[in-house]
Amino acid sequence: MEGIGAAPRPGSESDGRLLANIMYFARALRAAGLPIGPGKVLAAVEAVRAVGIESRDDFYWTLHAVFVNRRDQRELFDQAFHIFWRNPKLLERMIGLLLPTIAVPENQRGEEMSRRLAEALYRPGEGQEPQETEVELDAAMTFSEREVLRRMDFEKMSGEELARAKAAIQRMVLPLADRPTRRFRPDARGSRTDMRATLRAQLRAGGLLALKRKSRRRRPPPLVILCDISGSMSRYSRLFLHFMHAVANDRDRVYTFLFGTRLTNITRFLRYKDIDIALDKVAEAVEDWSGGTRIGQTLAEFNRRWSRRVLGQGAIVLLITDGLDRDAGAGIGAEMDRLHKSCRRLIWLNPLLRYEGFAPKSLGMKAILPHVDEFRPIHNLESLEGLVSALSRPGPRRLEAAAAWRETG
Repeated sequence: MEGIGAAPRPGSESDGRLLANIMYFARALRAAGLPIGPGKVLAAVEAVRAVGIESRDDFYWTLHAVFVNRRDQRELFDQAFHIFWRNPKLLERMIGLLLPTIAVPENQRGEEMSRRLAEALYRPGEGQEPQETEVELDAAMTFSEREVLRRMDFEKMSGEELARAKAAIQRMVLPLADRPTRRFRPDARGSRTDMRATLRAQLRAGGLLALKRKSRRRRPPPLVILCDISGSMSRYSRLFLHFMHAVANDRDRVYTFLFGTRLTNITRFLRYKDIDIALDKVAEAVEDWSGGTRIGQTLAEFNRRWSRRVLGQGAIVLLITDGLDRDAGAGIGAEMDRLHKSCRRLIWLNPLLRYEGFAPKSLGMKAILPHVDEFRPIHNLESLEGLVSALSRPGPRRLEAAAAWRETG
């Protein structure tokens, strides 16, 4: 017989039930947004076997050590643990081969439960059947469903709302303002005389000399997107991938790069029409998801290997990052200055700008800010629509933009 609080023997029936409990708990955390795979589940089982379950605090911190690797995941894990394992005597009951009962707690720990966590724990068909509750809404005091979705932060969206947001992003069209190129086209009302075409026409037809005219060709400039996929940006970067896919399939000359601790060119993968195939290809190619950020190093690689290839003809650059750099801003200033001089317009998109009291206090942010033409938030559908609208018109003059940043800095 195994005593209360002793670790179950490998291969025993109670060990199988313990594994089932931890697997279900890990699946709920993964559905709520934590990056948990089979390896972490196995590591959690081994850790619990080694530590035992005689102390609730030891059990909590054992799972915490395995499943949590970033500060922003702590609150979600804490809520999930105290909801899933809410009964103080549940560990003893688990030894008795009973699975935990899942029910909505009443004001658990005085905190509001995460909406995605609620969906993950109380999905129909898994665990206890959810009780149907009647919800009454006062239509006179609510916005339209579409308006609410436009203004909702991506971080706070439920799974269904994220799916609707992705569908809205796929329908976006990016009308970049046309720019004159170095090439010319025949134009009867053109401002310049085309002597070569005039002489050819004269040789063919003879008679009076009829001047041919030409004007500059105009086309949308190249668009280059540099997107941060580090751990601090993971809540937004996957939705930004849907935006980049929509833009890449809507127009030509769109170049997309992801960076964390290294730079990855994903331009060719986003040209697949099927979003699922495109994202699968991206996932295979990128090796530094949700890791650290080396902005200076990755910008140096971009400037050295790619800038001469993709930053011609008045390119527009979108830099999507929160500016949090693990190298404390080393090398960012020089590389941002080089990038700024190589393109026509450099726009920094930062999800942290949604906060009213935001101030660029980190060294990485301070190094980036003097070298951008525009600084915009990007955290919901409304901010994405604002970006699309801004790109469809010419940007401010660089000297005016720099003066504005100095005044606000």
